[in-house]
Amino acid sequence: MTEYIELIHARENNLKNIDLRIPKNKITIFTGVSGSGKSSIVFDTIAQEAGRQLNETFNSFARNFLPKYSRPDIDEIKHLSTAVLINQKKLGGNARSTLGTATDIQALFRILFSRFAEPPLGYANAYSFNDPQGMCPVCQGIGKTITLNIDAAVDATRSLNEGAILLPNFTVGTWYWKMYAETGLFDPNKPISEYTSEEYDRLLYGKAERINIPGAGDMNVTYEGIVTRFMRTNVHTEKETTKKTAKVLETYTKMDTCPECQGKRFSPEVLNSKINGYNIYDLTAKELSSLLQILETLDNKERHPLIASIKKRIQDLIDIGLGYMTLTRETSSLSGGESQRVKMVKQLASSLTNMMYIFDEPSTGLHPRDVHLLNDLLKKIRDEGNTVLVVEHDPDVIKVADHIVDVGPYAGSHGGEIMYTGDYDGLLDSGTLTGNYLRHQLPIKKEVRTFSETFISRQSSLHNLKNIRLEIPKGVFTVVSGVAGSGKSTLVNQVFLKDFPESLLIDQNPIHTNKRSNPATFSGIMNNIRKAFGKENQVDAGYFSYNSKGACPECKGTGVIELNLSFMDKSEVVCSNCHGKRYDPAVLDYRYRGKNIVEVIDMTIEEALEFFDEKEIQRKLENLKEVGIGYLTLGQPMDTLSGGEAQRLKLANELKTNGQIYILDEPTTGLHMSDVENVIRIINNLVDKGNTVIVIEHNLDVIRSADWIIDLGPEGGSGGGNILYEGIPGGLKNAQTITGNYI
Repeated sequence: MTEYIELIHARENNLKNIDLRIPKNKITIFTGVSGSGKSSIVFDTIAQEAGRQLNETFNSFARNFLPKYSRPDIDEIKHLSTAVLINQKKLGGNARSTLGTATDIQALFRILFSRFAEPPLGYANAYSFNDPQGMCPVCQGIGKTITLNIDAAVDATRSLNEGAILLPNFTVGTWYWKMYAETGLFDPNKPISEYTSEEYDRLLYGKAERINIPGAGDMNVTYEGIVTRFMRTNVHTEKETTKKTAKVLETYTKMDTCPECQGKRFSPEVLNSKINGYNIYDLTAKELSSLLQILETLDNKERHPLIASIKKRIQDLIDIGLGYMTLTRETSSLSGGESQRVKMVKQLASSLTNMMYIFDEPSTGLHPRDVHLLNDLLKKIRDEGNTVLVVEHDPDVIKVADHIVDVGPYAGSHGGEIMYTGDYDGLLDSGTLTGNYLRHQLPIKKEVRTFSETFISRQSSLHNLKNIRLEIPKGVFTVVSGVAGSGKSTLVNQVFLKDFPESLLIDQNPIHTNKRSNPATFSGIMNNIRKAFGKENQVDAGYFSYNSKGACPECKGTGVIELNLSFMDKSEVVCSNCHGKRYDPAVLDYRYRGKNIVEVIDMTIEEALEFFDEKEIQRKLENLKEVGIGYLTLGQPMDTLSGGEAQRLKLANELKTNGQIYILDEPTTGLHMSDVENVIRIINNLVDKGNTVIVIEHNLDVIRSADWIIDLGPEGGSGGGNILYEGIPGGLKNAQTITGNYI
């Protein structure tokens, strides 16, 4: 008999007092347009309440150290299980965190080497680049060192007298400048580019030596090369780094590979300790698919238990489409989709059952070819006796559901209702927006825009690129496609963007938000609204900000009062002075066209467009409506926006008139199939205004709608980095590439 999680009268965010039954030990997929209420059900209600109830099992002292969960706006939830939330937040971490450390595979390698490597170094910690015993003594296990960026610090086309040294405190006439220009060591009128190699080396890297400055009373001073002096006074110093110094370091330094360990992070002793000719770095720097084959050759009776455990974890990573990665990859460089898949694989090592696993669009960043790998993983987690809840837009993932909940009909205040529950076949015949679009596919574009000029990047072999360059047609819509890890982001976001820094990059990095920010403040409209209110009422514009003079004196502009109930959890109640409106009640007496400030920020973007006639406010509101978020209210807290809404808000802020280069990194992330056509419309509008748009994308409808396609591959990692096809969409089908097979 099937058990159910039951939601009774859920009202969180835009939910319309819904009731819902979700089968346990099944895969349930939540569908619907971005902003319809899917996340309100799954994350803000189910996950929130599961976390809150789990916290209740700990004593009040322990709860002070646990994540805080508030009670969601719902009458009752029955039959909840403990929740494991696997979202798209990047794994992050500092420079010491790698794929190997994040998955604990590095720890298993350390144990393996501590037992079987020759010459032995003793304990496992001796093989850690995060331990003083195992780290490189020069870079302390980071693999990189800070060095002066010579190109930024010295203009070789100038002489010393012409100001060749660009560093602060080294300009013409300063004491440091005299060290180089007036000591007789160098010709102050000769351009640096004409120096001999000995002169150049002494100017930049000269060691400390005592010299005499003529004409300064025969003063003896210590001479140091520019690099030597800068590093001593700014980097290798025990003084606390001031804001001014931090800005100088950011401008004039760069991270270079450590000269001692060559970026390997380990001490010479660790690198000399080997198993069958391999040191620990040799193995962890291999791509996972290659590493698996090498481990087969290292296996024997004594090593088998450890190697079998390592092989299983590596195979799990390969099975989810990450075979192109290495264990040395820094976690801070992983995309949101890659981070989520790594977190998914970590859960496979768990032997817990009857858990509730919650996934947020796990197909993000996956090429259509690799979606079946994700589906297999979801089934595996379910078959081990767990409940799987997935928020997803990808049709190929939706097909694998045992049960589907479609939320809608539209976004924001027009959503929050359950449109359909049941299986996949029933959804196709349901007549809902999702059901209709699952049957819908855009045709391959035939009437493409033509071009006569191109933007060409330099040739590059960065990461896995095979000495290729990117040639982008000017004034058209170009898609860069290819499987995950094929080199798309490297070629566009690192190589092309470096050569064309004027390009506007709109990527998947989340907007930094808090409950005090909203679409009006993020877009800058709020400044215009405050000024309009101030001018109309002849008072300071600061009175119309709940972060400034206009804040309610009781709650300081938060709208709630926090109650600290000693040994109980803190709780919040609506402020009795402003009744949650956040403003000083006296401010609400001021009107603009008959409305007070609260009534204005409660308007939707579409309503505000009709209300205001100031050109600057209208222009910004038009941009917000243009990207399809006209249903949001001006004052909606930013931390309640979905991922798709946040990215479109960023895009609206960057909409210019013409002549720009836009780079959009997977703009369909978080978007419903019906919203994808809206994104394509926005892109075409940008191009029609004279802009060049480059889109990195896996979505097949976007690829079919492009004017020009550049397809990379054939595989990820070392198997990628080649341009396989450049041309119009119609030709890709016959190009015999992986993307061509799916278009």
